[in-house]
Amino acid sequence: MTHTPSVLFVCTGNICRSPTAHALLLHKAAALQWDVRVDSAAVTGEEIGNPPDPRALTELKRRGVAMPAHRARRVVPSDFTDYDLVLGMTASHVHALRRMATNAEEKIGLLMDFTEDAKGVDVPDPWYGSAKDFAHAFDMIEHGIDGVIHRLRSLDAGNATTAES
Repeated sequence: MTHTPSVLFVCTGNICRSPTAHALLLHKAAALQWDVRVDSAAVTGEEIGNPPDPRALTELKRRGVAMPAHRARRVVPSDFTDYDLVLGMTASHVHALRRMATNAEEKIGLLMDFTEDAKGVDVPDPWYGSAKDFAHAFDMIEHGIDGVIHRLRSLDAGNATTAES
């Protein structure tokens, strides 16, 4: 039996960056016919219950990516046991996540650390910006998602090879 990898994306309010990452990973996984469990959450409670930002939805639609049903939620303690990876969009998100779950250090990381050329880089919050800022955030998130997919599929292939040996 194979393990279905799981990823939780985290940003400030869970209405722009993390739901974009959630939708994009689901979209790319479906295209690859690859099973992955995905969700997103916030480090703050200020947007709880709100739908994704309309500008994020516009950018997703422009790129042909569907947004699953989503309402903003805050990270809860069980997220650190329920997900293989808990990925923040910025170093401050990662810091907040590490304060919330000191026993899940190995699961917590920065999305852009999954890239070769943008390690340590924050995905800027487009909320205060324009459509151009949402497009830029989408491009960065997509780059990070590609790295996440590569890493998880490589691990999955390695586990399959080990299991078959």
